[in-house]
Amino acid sequence: MLTLELIVVVLLALLAGTALGRRFGVAPPLVLLVLGVGLGFLPAFRGLTVPPELVLLVVLPALLYWESLTTSLREIRANLRVIVLSSVLLVVVTAGVVAVVLHALGMPWGPAWILGGVLAPTDATAVAGVARGMPRRTLTTLRAESLVNDGTALVIYAIAVHAVAEPVTGGYLAGRFTLSYLGGAAAGVAVWWLAVQLRERVHEAIQQSVISVLTPFAAFLLAELVEASGVLAVVVAGLLLSQSGPRLIPAAARVQSQSFWAVVSHVLNGALFVLVGMQLVTAADGLTSARLAEALGWTAAAFGAVIGARMLWFHTTPYLVRALDRRPVQRTRRVSWRHRMPGAWAGFRGAVSLAAALGVPETTGDGAPFPGRDVIIFITGGVILATLLIQGLTLPAVVRWARLPADDGVDSERHHAEKVATRAALDALPVEAERLGLTGKVVAKLEAEYRMHAEALAEAGDGPADDGRPREADFDALRLAVLAHKRAAVVRLRDERTIDDIVLREVQAQLDAEEVRLTRGALSPE
Repeated sequence: MLTLELIVVVLLALLAGTALGRRFGVAPPLVLLVLGVGLGFLPAFRGLTVPPELVLLVVLPALLYWESLTTSLREIRANLRVIVLSSVLLVVVTAGVVAVVLHALGMPWGPAWILGGVLAPTDATAVAGVARGMPRRTLTTLRAESLVNDGTALVIYAIAVHAVAEPVTGGYLAGRFTLSYLGGAAAGVAVWWLAVQLRERVHEAIQQSVISVLTPFAAFLLAELVEASGVLAVVVAGLLLSQSGPRLIPAAARVQSQSFWAVVSHVLNGALFVLVGMQLVTAADGLTSARLAEALGWTAAAFGAVIGARMLWFHTTPYLVRALDRRPVQRTRRVSWRHRMPGAWAGFRGAVSLAAALGVPETTGDGAPFPGRDVIIFITGGVILATLLIQGLTLPAVVRWARLPADDGVDSERHHAEKVATRAALDALPVEAERLGLTGKVVAKLEAEYRMHAEALAEAGDGPADDGRPREADFDALRLAVLAHKRAAVVRLRDERTIDDIVLREVQAQLDAEEVRLTRGALSPE
């Protein structure tokens, strides 16, 4: 199968799966996974193997970077203890539970521990695609956990693969974990600093976008060169840039980069689910060292161990933390066991686990076949399929059952920010007008527009309009409706050959920027 043909088929599946998912109210990643499985049975794609380097070195840095840029550092700080415990200790516990359960069922310790490391982390792309609609605190915690836990799991995985060839010592374990975390964080900080220096010296939007693309891969590469966690390096660089970027990056470059990353992340996310589905068929075809019934039993046991460990963790550790930390500020953040259920149930596995399984060497150091490699790939594929379909399809029902409190914090904070920004603009208007040497109608016109906007925001804060909608939404809706007429008039001028296509594109760019601003809240990716 030619690479170009595969690209076309995967992108067509992405278009169809996304449309079908939205049409029937099913998370698009689940539809894409099923489509991928169906494509995997076609003769042209039978035996397709996804290169693990493609996921770990190309796709993963890009997706982690975008997730880091778009998550909330404030919420991460507020829930740091929960995130650290889930992304480090829970990963270790899950890997151990999986290894013990599979070994008890007859699997050797080596493959059992490798599977533990492979299946321990939740997947950032799966969480972002399936677990939407949750309150900000819950979703941010899940996203942050899935951003960091890959690094922990990949260290466990590397140690387990190494242990198949030779024994490991306590010093080796401590050294690997220390180097992974400290080295990864240091690499992320270093690349962030370099990116800031470059951005301060380069002002063209296209060059700024190139720096944006370069950043995650440079962070991952630097960490890998010192044998640290590339995952953590990308996450640290992304989080730091999410804080310094608003003051550093020009508006044009920011709009361009955000549009680029939004498209890239959508394509890569969707393509990953399609490719994972296709790879599951290949994994089933490649099973040779164990009977199908035995492998299915191990898969079911691994799935139970993964889910059981997460459920037990989410419903025991909070009570231990409560017993140790009785500060009033922590008491206000406590949630009931019912409200913890959606987070416990959202432990999806995905492409990172499959890439790690495919990355298991085919032979050991002495040239012998690596024990259980085909079984590792088969079980990993089965657990990914089970978590995404079983948990993904039932998660909406779990969320409804949990009766999570409404989260209107984003809307209220955005409204407050707009009021403050408009007030700041009005205060600065006389000073800036004097600095620019402007007086008269220019200043009066802009001041009138800002004051009208400020009054609309103030009225929106007092209550909804007669039909229940905020008055500010009516204000924006009217401006949006007028934009459609402005755009139609400009296109008509082009059709009449009164203006050139170049002029059309320049005017359209201005109208598009205003339309994006007016519709940003309604089209938020969160």
